[in-house]
Amino acid sequence: MAKRVIVVGSGVIGASIAFHLAKAGAHVSVIEAGETGGIATRASWAWINASWGNPEPYFRLRVRSIAEWHRLQKEIPGLAVNWCGGLIWDVPPAELDAYAKERQNWGQPIRKVSRDEILAIEPNLTSVPDFAYHAATEGMLEPLATSLALLDAARALGAEVLAETPVKWLAEEHGRVVGVMTDVGVIHADETVVAAGAATAQLLDSVGLTLKMDAPAGLLSHSKPAPKLLNGLVMSPGLHLRQTAEGRIVAGTDFAGADPEGDAEGLALDLQAKVEAMVKGAEGLGLDFFTVGNRPTPADGFSAIGRPHRRNGLYLAVTHSGITLAPALGLFAATEILTGARDPLISSFSPDRPSLS
Repeated sequence: MAKRVIVVGSGVIGASIAFHLAKAGAHVSVIEAGETGGIATRASWAWINASWGNPEPYFRLRVRSIAEWHRLQKEIPGLAVNWCGGLIWDVPPAELDAYAKERQNWGQPIRKVSRDEILAIEPNLTSVPDFAYHAATEGMLEPLATSLALLDAARALGAEVLAETPVKWLAEEHGRVVGVMTDVGVIHADETVVAAGAATAQLLDSVGLTLKMDAPAGLLSHSKPAPKLLNGLVMSPGLHLRQTAEGRIVAGTDFAGADPEGDAEGLALDLQAKVEAMVKGAEGLGLDFFTVGNRPTPADGFSAIGRPHRRNGLYLAVTHSGITLAPALGLFAATEILTGARDPLISSFSPDRPSLS
């Protein structure tokens, strides 16, 4: 008989887990407190990468997940990743060289590019350094559309998606998690996956478990639509840029966005002004809207995935690197839940590690 699995959360991580579970034959119910597609996912800068400052085990996980994005593109209609590459020069030159050398030694195809090469890649930039690094294998996507495509693919395999259905607490019997309590009562399952982002810690607390995590706010500005002005991702000091499929330039002080500190509109207007100064053709474009997302982040900054304290019936998936890691974590979680086999690439990222308890 197929295992009944509840996935709490319909952001990109929950959607990927749901798809991979349904593909493997599980009976899946996705339960979302708000609108389908999640909260943090909507406000993501949506960079798929392996090139930020990660220790090697996390780098290897990210590289694998990039490969899994290519797989998913072939499997799921409507799932589009723009493998546009990215320019990076947002740390001091000596640090940038050292970081790039390390990644090159690990096998990442990241190359040093001169000022002229930078302008050949991004001719509309008004201010560029003497050199940067170009990560050609990285990309970006539209985060909400991606979550919805994954959920549609899960539905096509028999999954159900319940939106506007807040989970009050995890239901437990004799030390085993047996489902979730909602306004309509307990929904039972053989396995319950918590992929609820910032709400994760509260749900775990309902069964006496603790996970040290934070959910810092990050603001991104979104310009009004424009013709194509950027070819890829741009990571410059204090300003990270990308242009969406709709033509909006999305900007943050970095890829995570900045804390609005009580003046979200002021920060968004400041970011938009920097965009217009940085990109030829964006002058006078104007701010369309801004987003503020709370980034679910385990205390040490790395993914927490697995069974917390070996609690039967419960599986946890929370990470700040959701866009990059969604396909790999979805595949690995589904495999572990249904077969018990844990992929070596997530062996370092148990939710029971000392830094999180």
